Amino acid sequence: MIFAVWLPLVMPLLAVPTARRLAGSLPPRAAAWLLAGCAAALAACTAAALGLLTVAGALRLPPVAAFGHLERALPGGDAVVTVPAAPVAGALLACCAFAVARRALRHRAELRAARRAADAHGLAGDLCVLPESAPDAYALPGRPGRVVVTAGMLRALPPAEREALFAHERAHLAGRHHLFLLAAELAAVCHPLLRELRSPLAYALERWADESAAARVGDRQVTARAIGRAALAARTHAAAPRPSAAAAATTGPVPRRVAALLGSDRAADRPRGRSLPGGRRLIAAALLACVAFSAAGAADAAADLHQTVETAQGEQPGR
Repeated sequence: MIFAVWLPLVMPLLAVPTARRLAGSLPPRAAAWLLAGCAAALAACTAAALGLLTVAGALRLPPVAAFGHLERALPGGDAVVTVPAAPVAGALLACCAFAVARRALRHRAELRAARRAADAHGLAGDLCVLPESAPDAYALPGRPGRVVVTAGMLRALPPAEREALFAHERAHLAGRHHLFLLAAELAAVCHPLLRELRSPLAYALERWADESAAARVGDRQVTARAIGRAALAARTHAAAPRPSAAAAATTGPVPRRVAALLGSDRAADRPRGRSLPGGRRLIAAALLACVAFSAAGAADAAADLHQTVETAQGEQPGR
């Protein structure tokens, strides 16, 4: 256990840059699933490793050992490491649990407050128009979802571009993109290196919605103009705060997104020196290996701890 339990804590050092590199060469939808899934898996393995370290150290304390019905101290030569590491791991795990719960509750409260504000105004289907003059538009998730737009944004766009903007926000709702963003936020709480996945994930989600909107309206140029004009209008006025979970077409690297919509080969979606298909497969294999090693390390540490506890309880391993 002394070696395996540390793998989930160090694997993000390799997995995060590998995931970012691979996501840059994938279509937006695939990139979003990859980044969110990788963040969730690595965060779960990190939490498991912290929990195992905490339990392993705590079971070496006489009161805890007596509570666990251990007949003798846990065998093994890792006490020098696990005993001092246990309180640190326990404190980190408690902080992670508290931060995750706090973030989830804030997410829920923000959505409820935003829905109450939106429902106070007139609705036209899934469209809610706020009377504010500052241009803004965003997708407000819920049951049902709402496309919230201000009067200022409606005045800033011609009719065709309004439809493209609405299609973009509806794509966020249909894809439940707020859950991707929430997963990345919660994962970043569990391991600081996972924060590096939030920005590429947000970009992938916006590009996903861009492509969905372009397909819906049937005109990539109109969609690109709508996004660019909406972003310029929003940045020239101070808009009211929106929920952090609400995705909006005006966020992220808008010039890069517009270039991707206007470029026939989607060159703006890929970094310079992008890998060939063979190189992409190699990067994907490296990322899969990182996640697999992280999960295997947590599983092996858990199995080893279980066997050690059975031995300390006077039972034969495997019984």
